Amino acid sequence: MTEAGQPSRPQSVAEFTDAARAVTPPAAWDFISGGSGAELSVAANLRAFDNLYVAPRMLRDVSHVSTASRLVGPEASLPVAVAPMAYHGLVHPQSEAATARAAKTAGVPFTVAMLSGTPVERIAESGADLWFQLYWLRDRGATTELVSRAEAAGCQALILTVDVPRLGRRLKDQRNGFALPTDVYAAHFRGEAAIGAQRASAQGSAVASHTTEMFDPSLAWSDIEWLRASTRLPLVVKGILTREDALRAARAGVDALVVSNHGGRQLDGAVPGLTVLPEIRAAVGDTVEVLVDGGIRSGADVLKALARGADGVLLGRPVLYGLAVGGESGVDDVLSLLREELETDLALSGCRTVGEAAHLKTYEFGASSSTGTASW
Repeated sequence: MTEAGQPSRPQSVAEFTDAARAVTPPAAWDFISGGSGAELSVAANLRAFDNLYVAPRMLRDVSHVSTASRLVGPEASLPVAVAPMAYHGLVHPQSEAATARAAKTAGVPFTVAMLSGTPVERIAESGADLWFQLYWLRDRGATTELVSRAEAAGCQALILTVDVPRLGRRLKDQRNGFALPTDVYAAHFRGEAAIGAQRASAQGSAVASHTTEMFDPSLAWSDIEWLRASTRLPLVVKGILTREDALRAARAGVDALVVSNHGGRQLDGAVPGLTVLPEIRAAVGDTVEVLVDGGIRSGADVLKALARGADGVLLGRPVLYGLAVGGESGVDDVLSLLREELETDLALSGCRTVGEAAHLKTYEFGASSSTGTASW
């Protein structure tokens, strides 16, 4: 407690959000918190969780509750991984290295973004379980080099983001003429590829111009198969929102899917991942792991995702909010808060393990449909 008798840290992600906004430059805040178009999908992601309710089970011994899980192989202390997010240095000078150290402390995987401001080799010094995120580049040789660097650095999985053939129209960034400051750059690249997002653009957003130059919009299923054959690492495809694409990805040999609309930052109006999660889980069964992201702001949200069929979740913006508020200790606080909430909510729903949450029935507010099994 502080001298004023108030808690020494924010007590919810909502409070972290408010605190982060107060200390983050406005243009950087718009970049990390905003979405595309009218931000319909940003709002829908949050609303999907708000409108979903869980039917708890009673008279079950919950004296001992475990939040342990397995995500794409290794055991994690939570069914949570830190999502790939570019340029942590926009919110705190400790940047990705601090976020990775906090993930190590929390016992959860950290995803190194391709557009990280810190190279994977330095992030690996944290000792965290690392995943490495790729976008499909016009330069196939550069893609191959990044895969090799990820393997050499000890990364335990590759996440290929497939929902960015071009960047969504992020109106706030365009209005702000958003460009990276000179001390933040794409550390996995050299020359113009590293600093291109620092240069003012006629399109308004330097980041949008930079990605248009780098990303290959011709990405197709044959490329997924090529990547699968090119690496020994587990392969995760991020950005799936239909059962048809989920089944196609499974046939291509991927190890896991992330059901995601990119946090509402790509197609405005794209369906929330939570909404289509049961359909995708039913389609692929247990042949691949299924993760979900977008709109997760509490342990209760993690519980709802598990109840809808997810093996785990990727946590994005709340991690950056914690970093903005307190650097490494701020991320520690966000992940600790999520653990406390999830452990409590598992017990209150009658679940002793993360796996038992899959048996909970869920109800959408105002809808007659439900998911879950009543035989448990």
